[in-house]
Amino acid sequence: MNTTVTLGKTGITVNKNGFGALPIQRISTEDAGTLLKKAYDAGIRFFDTARFYTDSEAKIGKSLSSVRSSIYIATKTGAQNAEEFWKDLDTSLGLLKTDYIDLYQFHNPSFCPKPGDGTGLYEAMEEARRQGKVRHIGITNHRLKIAHEAIDSGLYETLQFPFCYLATDKDIEIVNRCKQENMGFISMKALSGGLITNSAAAYAFQAQYDNVLPIWGVQKESELDEFLSYIDHPPVMTQELSDLILRDREQLAGNFCRGCGYCVPTCPAGIEINNCARMSLLLRRSPAELQLTPQVQEKMKKIENCIHCGQCRAHCPYGLDTPALLEENYKDYKEVLAGKHI
Repeated sequence: MNTTVTLGKTGITVNKNGFGALPIQRISTEDAGTLLKKAYDAGIRFFDTARFYTDSEAKIGKSLSSVRSSIYIATKTGAQNAEEFWKDLDTSLGLLKTDYIDLYQFHNPSFCPKPGDGTGLYEAMEEARRQGKVRHIGITNHRLKIAHEAIDSGLYETLQFPFCYLATDKDIEIVNRCKQENMGFISMKALSGGLITNSAAAYAFQAQYDNVLPIWGVQKESELDEFLSYIDHPPVMTQELSDLILRDREQLAGNFCRGCGYCVPTCPAGIEINNCARMSLLLRRSPAELQLTPQVQEKMKKIENCIHCGQCRAHCPYGLDTPALLEENYKDYKEVLAGKHI
């Protein structure tokens, strides 16, 4: 089995273990440094972060600046115009302690930035590449329409898109189109926000696609160790893993929250939608006691304050009826708390 992948026309070739640096914003600088250095020492060379991930960039800069020339750093901007773009880029360069970004990505925009669209975003990106501050241009998204538009445009060298063994035929079509167009495909949500709990099955599924680079979000050393072990001993798709994937598809297919979090900032009631709207699954796919603490109970109780404004529904990339999901999950949660079932 080939354990490396090349990101299309970028020529970036790394092993199939990208480091997703969103979760390290939740741990201390010291613990993040331990993870990042251990990942590097074991052979991980692709590190993906974003301006939105609070102090993630700073932690990477502090921990890996001494080996900068040996790694690839991908980060993202959520800028809406050229002025914000340059501000984000300068901030990221400073925090990452570098003078260039290997892959700079537009972060889940609601449209596909193009030259002449009036925002000045793509023109700024091209200028940053001319100046040597950006080496390759990418885009991330959760929307099939924008993913297709980015591929059609020929403007982007990589696409970062949700992809896991719960993928639909439409998701797989995106992966195959990227391969046809020699466009790098970076797989986010490879563990579906924690709902996929068998990392071997997750890896074996991704490994079936030779153009896909999964980025694994880790915040514990034990989690990192699992993926590091796959560098030399990559899991292959066995009948046992195939059966497990089939069972998960049956349980998780359809109307469930992927936990992307794009609805959260819009909630006037302050509901942590990305976790509350999938609580029933979390209760059954992770140790239940983790979800029954006073802190989690307090978060779930906020669902009672939902004013049904529809903002979360409008911002859901998957078209879910989020208020209905919250209501269903809260009802289930209260029954679990009452000891009726689990």
